[in-house]
Amino acid sequence: MTDWEKSAWRSKPRVQMPDYTDPAALAEVERQLGKYPPLVFAGEAIRLKNELGKAARGEAFLLQGGDCAESFTDFSADGIRDTFKVMLQMAMVLTFGAKVPVVKVGRMAGQFAKPRSAPTETVDGIELPSYRGDIINELGFTSEARIPSPQKMLQAYTQSAATVNLLRAFSTGGLADVHQVHGWTLGFTASDEAEKYRAMAERIQDTLDFMKAAGVTSETAHSLASVDFYTSHEALLLEYEEALTRLDATTGKTVAGSGHMIWIGDRTRQPDGAHVEFCRGVINPVGLKCGPTTTAEDLKVLMGKLNPENEAGRLTLIARFGAGNVGDHLPRLVQAVKEEGANVVWSCDPMHGNTIKSASGYKTRPFDAVLKEVQDFFAVHQAEGTIPGGVHFEMTGADVTECTGGVRAVTDENLSDRYHTACDPRLNASQSLELAFLVAEELSALRQPQAARKAS
Repeated sequence: MTDWEKSAWRSKPRVQMPDYTDPAALAEVERQLGKYPPLVFAGEAIRLKNELGKAARGEAFLLQGGDCAESFTDFSADGIRDTFKVMLQMAMVLTFGAKVPVVKVGRMAGQFAKPRSAPTETVDGIELPSYRGDIINELGFTSEARIPSPQKMLQAYTQSAATVNLLRAFSTGGLADVHQVHGWTLGFTASDEAEKYRAMAERIQDTLDFMKAAGVTSETAHSLASVDFYTSHEALLLEYEEALTRLDATTGKTVAGSGHMIWIGDRTRQPDGAHVEFCRGVINPVGLKCGPTTTAEDLKVLMGKLNPENEAGRLTLIARFGAGNVGDHLPRLVQAVKEEGANVVWSCDPMHGNTIKSASGYKTRPFDAVLKEVQDFFAVHQAEGTIPGGVHFEMTGADVTECTGGVRAVTDENLSDRYHTACDPRLNASQSLELAFLVAEELSALRQPQAARKAS
């Protein structure tokens, strides 16, 4: 792209970004990051784009999931492993339902910055700047903790590098073996509460048994023992993003070295804003959150800016409306995409539109509302004749109690038991896997009329 420079965003209107009080300290951190190795490489980003291109055509399905906001305090190898394991379980179940490969993308190794609905918050009559994620300031409610510190970018980089390294090891080191993954899933369906998912789990087991009998095992087929796993985050803190942006020597193109996929939030998608300006120039796959206020006109402009060559897999539209609102908003955006003839991946984020305050005072998300938004998303695409290409969840492998409902029946009264999130409520391991089974049923139902049409 000849009309773009990685620093051009600095001349555009900026929102949801901190004002650092020490410009010299900020410049020094950016200089240091500029010398560090990128966390991902152009070839990996291009490979992900190709896989997402298949999702745009219905030949693959995107599973994107992970923390609402990564934490310095809660960082651990066990936490990364547990989330990775649950995503593999979800992917196996979704693969069985969709009968196509599942593209696995974690909200990991960079998901530190968070947009906020207000620049300040008030507690007991004291007003302080909002917490914006560990890469910017601290959760503690003191004036010192809420001062943005550029040095936190260096800690975020170090943690992200360690996370990427561990994910690469998990992906190829035996943890991703398909038989082991299914063993974990069978453990979930063995419980009385999850009995209704047992039949699908047994059908998956029958398939694996047949493959083994036919000589297709983890030893003979490398793809059964390893996976491709990608990282993603919201590209919110543009000083960090620019510092890790590199010109790839192999392709001669510019890649955001902070993660394989980056996305633009619903609060930062201004067509002439800084975030769109930065993201339009890198070759990584880009996500765009689309909420109720997204107009068809803005969407057309954004698609033109972010994907001017109309590449399949370059742009993922992540719909987030709230249960009961999908039918009011998604059809008009689908129509806008049709009118432009745009190649996009349609993904459903059923989390952000379904946050409520419980009777016990905790911010939560009801499992039934999350599921309803997914079902409405599929129904609209079936009615429009378009392809539901993926799902996007805030979830964790930990046994937290942050979202209500699910087979283990988390109630309002349970929320205080293990409510650990620093920001938004996440699905726990059990709820995440249950949702995967339910989405797999939607995908399986969607494929039945397609198969019938091909047979005729």
